[in-house]
Amino acid sequence: MTAGSVTTGPVVAARGVDLTFPTSDGPVHALKGVDLTIARGEFVSFIGPSGCGKTTLLRCIAALEAPTSGSLLVNGMPADDARRARAYGYVFQAPGLYPWRTIAANIALPLEIMGFSRAERQARTARVLDLVDLAGFGGKYPWQLSGGMQQRASIARALSFDADLLLMDEPFGALDEIVRDRLNEALRALWAQTGKTMLFVTHSIPEAVYLSTRIVVMSPRPGRIIDIIDSPLPAERPLEIRDSADFIAVAHRVREGLRAGHSYD
Repeated sequence: MTAGSVTTGPVVAARGVDLTFPTSDGPVHALKGVDLTIARGEFVSFIGPSGCGKTTLLRCIAALEAPTSGSLLVNGMPADDARRARAYGYVFQAPGLYPWRTIAANIALPLEIMGFSRAERQARTARVLDLVDLAGFGGKYPWQLSGGMQQRASIARALSFDADLLLMDEPFGALDEIVRDRLNEALRALWAQTGKTMLFVTHSIPEAVYLSTRIVVMSPRPGRIIDIIDSPLPAERPLEIRDSADFIAVAHRVREGLRAGHSYD
């Protein structure tokens, strides 16, 4: 399989996934009994209290962590095989841009590592810069861009090799509310335009409800899935939709799920 190739069947299929970390103070149970199927083209947000395992689950999907037990397939193959096949792009909490490289050179870095020709790197970089509304900024350095623009560059880098799956770990968590709202709108538009499957970790209930086609609510450690909520919201979502009855009802259900999670053993 090559980067950007598409398979039939679910993008992610987790069955009974457990993960326990050994520590000097004894085992830490990060995930327990996680069952989840994610179809192609979904936008799925993971929300839960700090330490609930939502980032750990994302890292398992990316083969950055290995479950202790259970089954986890990404594009129909073991997660480690999907990683080697470059089946996903990963956006971290911090942009992680090299300050000595221009924005275009940062975006092109994975393409260099993958052996793309110079012409192909330039073409792909120009395309994704346009996708994230940074056309004309490729020659700038990270320190010359705002925090929101840097994070958009990080998203462009993850999109550059055209993987079908985008994993995002609280990419907007450090940004102020106004910038975050703007990037939420931009990300929804990007998802609609590209058709990518997006998995998004967040602490924000409004962000999860606004962005997602489904919301996965997780309990405190060990991380279990408390609720999976199918969004009733329309595809077109102006920010004003947050005042609608449907939006408020979904946000209430998420909040109730988070509260219920604290009653688990």
